[in-house]
Amino acid sequence: MRDISTSLDMPKILVAPDKFKGVLSAREVAEIIANGLHDVLPDAKIDIVPLADGGEGTAEIICEALRGSARSCRAHDPLGREITAHYCWIESRKLAVMEMSEAAGMRRVQGEKVDVDLASTFGVGEMILDATKRGASEIIVGLGGSATNDGGFGMARALGFRFQGLEKTSDARTRALVDLVRIERPSARLSLPKIIAAADVRNPLLGENGATRVFGPQKGVTPDKIDMFERALTKLADVVTNDFHFDFRDKPAAGAAGGLGFGLASFCGARLQSGFEVVAEAIGLKAKMEDVDLVITGEGSLDRQTLSGKTPDGVAQMARSLGKTVYAIAGRASEDRQVQTLFDGVFAASPPEMAQDEALARAAELLKAAARMAALQFSKRRAS
Repeated sequence: MRDISTSLDMPKILVAPDKFKGVLSAREVAEIIANGLHDVLPDAKIDIVPLADGGEGTAEIICEALRGSARSCRAHDPLGREITAHYCWIESRKLAVMEMSEAAGMRRVQGEKVDVDLASTFGVGEMILDATKRGASEIIVGLGGSATNDGGFGMARALGFRFQGLEKTSDARTRALVDLVRIERPSARLSLPKIIAAADVRNPLLGENGATRVFGPQKGVTPDKIDMFERALTKLADVVTNDFHFDFRDKPAAGAAGGLGFGLASFCGARLQSGFEVVAEAIGLKAKMEDVDLVITGEGSLDRQTLSGKTPDGVAQMARSLGKTVYAIAGRASEDRQVQTLFDGVFAASPPEMAQDEALARAAELLKAAARMAALQFSKRRAS
């Protein structure tokens, strides 16, 4: 006869969070949560699976899960300075996993005053070329953390596309695209592998929900420059449509990374895909989830943006499809009903009245305490 008490004493828990941006990595978050759970459930079998959704950390997580190794190449940062860029290489699959932020991200210009009009994705194209020359059969590009708003114009130039009609052939400013007349494919045959663009947003290229109006201000696009960028990216999309006979401007995630989603689809034939889905598939998340009693996910701030394809949303949807109990632990959590009802339990590490500086300084301590609360609620749930 099955020993029910033993079964109840040894729950299986999957801890699958994203990072707490700027505070704790996804692995650190997972380990702290696991420690808090063990304080209450010492016999629990806990599996840690750090996650990402196309933002920064995506390459590292896939690389670790698939036992890849680092590769480096020469590239240029958003302002055209030479750098050494790194990406992950999985030899068994000839798979390259890279993040656009490695070459064209905000972290490359941290603390600097950036002319967004000049900021370019040229370095991303250089990374793609390096992986292609290395013999990649597939490339995954994470689209989070960009410092650019060029629609992939810079990347396309690095790949050999020529943009006719600009005032100066050497002018790499995004604003120059308003004079674009024609785009010529590379003169030398360009044979790229399958490319997947992993995005953590679903915004189109243009309009009220597009790259410039939603994300531009975060990168330094001032109100008086928004229309200029919108006209430039509209012209780019119009000429692509006219010359190549396809139009990806309204495709979900076309506006990711300052329109790099659009550029990858248009110039590289990339498939735009949910970053969470890309990571989950790569690491076999569903299989890891099938034999557990509880799934715990989380991120720094749980709010309406979570519902737009972020890691906790993806984990919750997958857990529900498998009939699993799913909790979320976050630094801060919105009281929004749709956010709350996505999970069987939501635990905020820091109370609303706590100052942000204090919450950040005590992040690990507060996160562990929230994990203990989650464990206590789960114990009560199992006992009832």
